[in-house]
Amino acid sequence: MAASASHLLQLTPTLTPHKLPLSTTRHVCCLPHVPSHLPTTLPYGYIYQIQTVNLAISGSSGSRVSIAEMEANGAATDPEKIRSQFLELLRTRRSAQVPLTVEPAKPVVKPLFQDVTPPTFSEEMESCPKANFENLKELLKEENIYIHTEAGDQGKLPLLILSMKENNQEKRPAVVFLHSTHKCKEWLRPLLEAYASRGYVAIGVDSRYHGERAGSLTTYKDALVSSWKNGDTMPFIFDTVWDMIKLADYLSQRVDIDPTKIGITGESLGGMHAWFAAFADTRYAVAAPIIGVQGFRWAVDNDKWQARVDSIKAVFEAARIGLGKEEIDKEVVEKVWDRIAPGLASQFDAPNTVPAIAPRPFLIVNGAEDPRCPLDGLEIPKTRACKAYEEAHCADKFKLVAQPGIGHKMTPLMVKEVSDWFDKFLK
Repeated sequence: MAASASHLLQLTPTLTPHKLPLSTTRHVCCLPHVPSHLPTTLPYGYIYQIQTVNLAISGSSGSRVSIAEMEANGAATDPEKIRSQFLELLRTRRSAQVPLTVEPAKPVVKPLFQDVTPPTFSEEMESCPKANFENLKELLKEENIYIHTEAGDQGKLPLLILSMKENNQEKRPAVVFLHSTHKCKEWLRPLLEAYASRGYVAIGVDSRYHGERAGSLTTYKDALVSSWKNGDTMPFIFDTVWDMIKLADYLSQRVDIDPTKIGITGESLGGMHAWFAAFADTRYAVAAPIIGVQGFRWAVDNDKWQARVDSIKAVFEAARIGLGKEEIDKEVVEKVWDRIAPGLASQFDAPNTVPAIAPRPFLIVNGAEDPRCPLDGLEIPKTRACKAYEEAHCADKFKLVAQPGIGHKMTPLMVKEVSDWFDKFLK
């Protein structure tokens, strides 16, 4: 299906350029020397220049920090400050740090899907544009590896990497792909093959507690409940974002990848991972999350949280029982977010983190009727992002596309939009 303006609701307004000075982004981290060959053991990689900051999860009255409070002290409008706060938060729940080592792995024969009924490849997965090779599978090079992002079982990050077998040593653009809830990197293979055929190095990732990082059908659910009870991990979004930072360390040092041309995308949970990874790490030069970007605070304030809660209901049920409530309500939702992903519904929510990605190209693709990512909840993030990109004189590098009549579902049209976005800004 070809992309057509008649099928899309384009939410990027026409902006009039003006003569404000070009805003620049300073990297949060310093690029180490890139070796001429890839060793088995890599250095620690980027050294994060993190200020000593208060995470300010609580406001002056002891309650959650509001957007208004953040704007009053400048945090909401300072991308570097909020990025530093987020990186500091990630470090507070890390296990022991280890060198970024690379370990060979074997192809997964029976991927673990945590759905009761394993999914089958659907139309949207097969719809991604491919180069016209009759024997594509024979021309692809497949790598299965682990990289270690921290100590412990969940610090072992499985990767499935596909690229074209080529003799030249020219560095290529790369795109990282993240799956949706209960799936795994093997689910992404049709997308990986399509991108590899077009000259990308395509990297599929198992997010935390999924795929090879899961041991049962309830691993992810159990991790969420444990996070609520113990407060020692952040399995919803944030822990995988830490892995994406470490992944950028690895990809930046590969001899076949251009470190200035690394993109990231994902579906649903993977879209959230892509969004936050692009916010946290400026080495992700282009990002295009699919059905993942949403306003968590807006959903709570406007009683639109139910669909998102239902997607990971076990942790909210555990919280309801622990809080002595008869039903899940707004208070339960707020307390869960504060516990398992501190700041998700306040300073690290979309109104602050989406504009912080400017001036790097950022595409948001959602369904116009998506109950998990309500379109109205993106009005403020969109407005702030448009302003940030306009001030950087690159209004064309931000776009929000909502497909009419579509709920929480990735479609061929969305896949085509994302594919075109990467071809435009990474090639």
